Amino acid sequence: MTDLLGIPETRLPEDPATAALREGQDPRAVATAHPASSLAWAALAERALQEGDDVGAYAFARTGYHRGLDSLRRAGWRGQGPVPWEHEPNQGFLRALGALARAAGRIGETEEEVRCTEFLRASSVEAARILGL
Repeated sequence: MTDLLGIPETRLPEDPATAALREGQDPRAVATAHPASSLAWAALAERALQEGDDVGAYAFARTGYHRGLDSLRRAGWRGQGPVPWEHEPNQGFLRALGALARAAGRIGETEEEVRCTEFLRASSVEAARILGL
């Protein structure tokens, strides 16, 4: 599928952390075992946000975001175009991006909050809706 500009969507390969997180393993242990996993870092960031650890959430989310960018580039992404939420392996990156937007807002990084929110919406309207951004 392509977007209105003719840019094909990017579909990431299966994230190796998915099964471990579904089994209820601690995200810290999963991130240690799979440090390239956006999903593991996103889970850590989301938990830190829930616990009120905004600085920790920011660090975890930023790591997941950058790991996701690396994965997107390896999958052929060229800096723009759809990253559909409906393709489950993309959700780790999108969740990390959403958590980064939230954490940035909480620590007063307003420009980054706006940039990440806009990036999320441009990548996947569905992800932005589901994540409340």
